[in-house]
Amino acid sequence: MAVIKKKPSEKLPSVRDEFERMLDEMEEWPRRFFPWTGTWPRRHMLARAMRFPSVDVIDKKDKIIVKVEVPGVEKEDIDISVTEDTLNIKGETKKEKEVKEEDYYCCERSYGSFSRSVDLPVKVQTDKIKANLKDGVLEVELPKVESEKPKEIKIEVK
Repeated sequence: MAVIKKKPSEKLPSVRDEFERMLDEMEEWPRRFFPWTGTWPRRHMLARAMRFPSVDVIDKKDKIIVKVEVPGVEKEDIDISVTEDTLNIKGETKKEKEVKEEDYYCCERSYGSFSRSVDLPVKVQTDKIKANLKDGVLEVELPKVESEKPKEIKIEVK
């Protein structure tokens, strides 16, 4: 009888295999509960992620900074507005790729919109808000109202 040695790691599925399995299960979910809908392809999951871009809110001493990931979006396609205590960011993506060769033709179009609202922790000076789009990251600076800035009071020790 021959003994075959295996490493313990060969018996365990890799993280990538497990992730692929989970994605496959997610594709099958709508079919189980709603058979008439078919599957939910991964590209729709990625498109859904674009509709709800990631947001970071940083509270500094004198301002609030909001960073939003919007890859492939042009600054003309972004709309930013502020109400009393909410920052609203809306945008639209449009891509068109066309390849023509002698015996090959490919034309792909994709589009979608996104919207995020961020509750602001303090009142901000709406007339001094700045926004900058660089490398697919939108950064919005919202200066705090003077009364909202933390004040440092020096206390003398006797």
